[in-house]
Amino acid sequence: MEYRKLGNTDLKLSVITHGAFAIGGNMWGGNNKQDSINSILASLDHGVSAIDTAPFYGFGLSEKLVGEAIKTRDRSTIQLLTKFGLVWDGSNKGKGVFFFDAEEDGKKIPVYQYAGQDNIIKEVEESLKRLGTDYIDLLQLHWPDQTSPIGETMEALEKLIKQGKIRAAGVSNYSTSQLKEATTTFPPASNQVPYSMLNREIEKELVPHAIANNIGIIAYSPMERGLLSGKYFRDGKLKEDDHRHGYFAQFNLDKVQDLVQTLEPIAMDKQATLSQLVLRWTSLQTGITAVLAGARNAQQARENALAAQINLSAEDLKTINNALGKL
Repeated sequence: MEYRKLGNTDLKLSVITHGAFAIGGNMWGGNNKQDSINSILASLDHGVSAIDTAPFYGFGLSEKLVGEAIKTRDRSTIQLLTKFGLVWDGSNKGKGVFFFDAEEDGKKIPVYQYAGQDNIIKEVEESLKRLGTDYIDLLQLHWPDQTSPIGETMEALEKLIKQGKIRAAGVSNYSTSQLKEATTTFPPASNQVPYSMLNREIEKELVPHAIANNIGIIAYSPMERGLLSGKYFRDGKLKEDDHRHGYFAQFNLDKVQDLVQTLEPIAMDKQATLSQLVLRWTSLQTGITAVLAGARNAQQARENALAAQINLSAEDLKTINNALGKL
């Protein structure tokens, strides 16, 4: 495994970071508790040191499973990354802005974006309890909240660092202008943003700004929720309540299938899966500190971790980038 320093902090994250969204179950067609725990343990056993979760993932379930999985491990060897700012329990009392309706057991649950100082303090205490720890390595704003001043949010994060409850503070889904505004109060260590072979928008402005200002980039959705694994084109079967039905519709699937067919021989030559190849390519792109890779069982977790060992030559990268140019 390869480890990279995160922005302006002393944290070193595994370049492949365990993404714990899917094990929360909601929006992913459910989950199996023991499989989820085993996926985390397998990641740790194969050099993955960073686990990224959030209160919203399974309405607290993902954090609880992470906490249960790591309780027998040396906490000092693990970086726990979690978030705040998506409120579903009504505790925001009308503050913040409506984001969307989530579902649980067939019921719609309104979710709000709220990054006020009172909510940050509340959510951190709840996350610490669910994770079974007394500190969080990286606390991240989940989504921007236009109703809470960025300065107020960053001030709260700075206080939490001074209190020792978090080691570092970051944001997610921030634009370059939002990063600049945040830095005037307290410089965020990282920005977690979507990035993949099919979505390279951040390369234009965000990545150059991050590099120039020592801000780490944590890439999420590198597999585009499984689309780049190629499995969708082989069977195309998703559960009825799987949110990916609508998500995949944004892409030109014929072109994506052509890309998959170009990548498959390269993966075979490396004795790797297509998913491993995609993860490795993503991790090698300029400015990327870590890549989130979701896993719902131990086998997927092992495969994700081993992606860091793939050696891509200049010729391999040229072939891949030429294929990407045709999208």
